Amino acid sequence: MGRRYRPRTATLPGVSEYQQFPSAVPPGPPPSVLHGQRVLSAVVWAATIVLLVGCSIASIVVITTETGALGLVTGLVLAAIPVFPVVSLFLWLDRYEAEPASLLALAFAWGAGVSTFGALVINSASVRALELAGGDITLAAVVVAPIVEETLKALAVVAVLLLRRREFDGIVDGIVYAGLAGVGFAFVENVLYLGRALLETGGTGAAFVFVMRCVVSPFAHPLFTAATGIGLGIAARTRNGPLKVLAPVAGWLVAVSLHGAWNLSASSGLSGFVVVYVLVQVPVFLGFVVLAVLARRREGRLIGRHLQLYGSTGWLAEGEVVMLASLPARREARRWAAQVGGPEGHQAMRQFQVLGSELAFLRERMVRGTAASDALQQEHAMLTTMARLRDRFTPRWPRLG
Repeated sequence: MGRRYRPRTATLPGVSEYQQFPSAVPPGPPPSVLHGQRVLSAVVWAATIVLLVGCSIASIVVITTETGALGLVTGLVLAAIPVFPVVSLFLWLDRYEAEPASLLALAFAWGAGVSTFGALVINSASVRALELAGGDITLAAVVVAPIVEETLKALAVVAVLLLRRREFDGIVDGIVYAGLAGVGFAFVENVLYLGRALLETGGTGAAFVFVMRCVVSPFAHPLFTAATGIGLGIAARTRNGPLKVLAPVAGWLVAVSLHGAWNLSASSGLSGFVVVYVLVQVPVFLGFVVLAVLARRREGRLIGRHLQLYGSTGWLAEGEVVMLASLPARREARRWAAQVGGPEGHQAMRQFQVLGSELAFLRERMVRGTAASDALQQEHAMLTTMARLRDRFTPRWPRLG
């Protein structure tokens, strides 16, 4: 990896002109357009943050009203315990192209703030409406709550798509963002249920709720919403108009159905819960794990296939293409970079690998015809940045003589 690689001038099918002649890169948008885009993005982000903070504060106020300060603090401590391992699992799925921390935080915060507050308001209103109408309030938990909650959580993934479409590359990203939204929602909901149990039945009741919600079923909400994330991931990759609509709708219907079955089992007593858990939830969970792992392996193959183009034109070394398509090889490359370049070399290699994944996914969108209009500028910027990063982890051998 110590050799410097420069682009060759051989013309290959499907290779843009600038890959043979870098000076031929088409100009990007004018400065006025870029400034307008930055201003709009800043305004949207500011409005999103205000919404997240406002809904989070409102949720805390509502929960404190129901549980008291002791119930709130106890619920926060206990509900936080399953958050870290569950989040870690979703991040493990995203190892080829780690999503920006800001977007992961957005998904989690949306689930914890906007989704929970909206659900508290709408679900409570539906219960009151059913009581006034003399209906069965179980319908609120089995029918209304799944529809409301899965819709609100899915909006977190939609928000990522709208704010940073370039960071959303397919099924794995859909699972990760949806999963983080589900974790955020489950965290705040667990705070409510744990605090309420402590207030009504004491420590024994809180311990039972902790076991059932935080130990036995910490993946419930993330799993439900991941179905919608898969649908949105499919929609993000396809040019098929009907599939762009049908895939998210089908994913949402699966999420609502799983959520409804879960709530029905919870209202059927312990025996009903165990039966549904063993016969439905466990197989579904295992199925999602298999699907997620297969989707991640597909990403590795996709990276290797699309980066071959850049290896053929000299922008990447063939060994780099092989390394970028393999997680074990990536780990070994980071260790090697740390040995020869210290912390700076390790960080440069990590950034090189992230950009390599992004480059492959950008090429995938270009091939499919779903890339943005400035795809060529993005592609060139990634390639030139990777060349600079290579210089930071490539050993400098002293000249002899």
